Amino acid sequence: MNQTMHQANPVIEVAHVDRSFGQKRVLQDITLEVNRAETFGILGPSGSGKTTLVRLLTGIDEATSGEVSVLGVRMPKLAMLQRIGYMAQSDALYTELSAKENLEFFASLYGLKGGNRTRRIGDVMELVNLQEHLRKRVDQYSGGMKRRLSLAIALLHEPPLLLLDEPTVGIDPVLRQSIWKELKALNRKGTTIVLTTHVMDEAEKCDRLAMIREGVLLAADTPAGLLQATGSATIEDAFLYYGGVRS
Repeated sequence: MNQTMHQANPVIEVAHVDRSFGQKRVLQDITLEVNRAETFGILGPSGSGKTTLVRLLTGIDEATSGEVSVLGVRMPKLAMLQRIGYMAQSDALYTELSAKENLEFFASLYGLKGGNRTRRIGDVMELVNLQEHLRKRVDQYSGGMKRRLSLAIALLHEPPLLLLDEPTVGIDPVLRQSIWKELKALNRKGTTIVLTTHVMDEAEKCDRLAMIREGVLLAADTPAGLLQATGSATIEDAFLYYGGVRS
């Protein structure tokens, strides 16, 4: 019964979406749905349109044609940012402030107050293993630490939807594993997660996967379904198959 409810009320609906910049079509006729409490991966090489698609889902950018709905609301709609945790590919941090000041600033934007705010800041910093660096200025952070802080900020207000653009780039394998464990725990609590990746082992951890190349959606299915449909042994082989590179 639960599954039927998921199908009836997708968290994200993208219908015949195109996005052009001048003469260049970056996304071409994309149609897909994302269900509640799943991790949905968008897999593709650099420049395939993954980031553009995520920006349309956040409402930061607008489709040239077609429709995007998130949590039942037609996008773009600025107020929806309260209900979305967004981690961009480039870290949107105030580097002259400490991590704590960054977190407090974003917490106030999200309306988090008092004890709840303090508790959430502690929780997310523990998750990304930065508790000891809470009072350090962000310009003293390494690239990997900045990525982790960006993820902490996206998780701060416990949004029903997380949109993560290449969330684990530059993060060491041990921490990457614990972040994935946390993402799966969030799924179990009902959080929907959409993330972009070009890392094959991460793609395999997603409940479902959309493969994008040159702005075209090649296929969307469970990792197992993609392997079966293409007769492939690995996700990488399946991706090459859909991209027209058959061995």
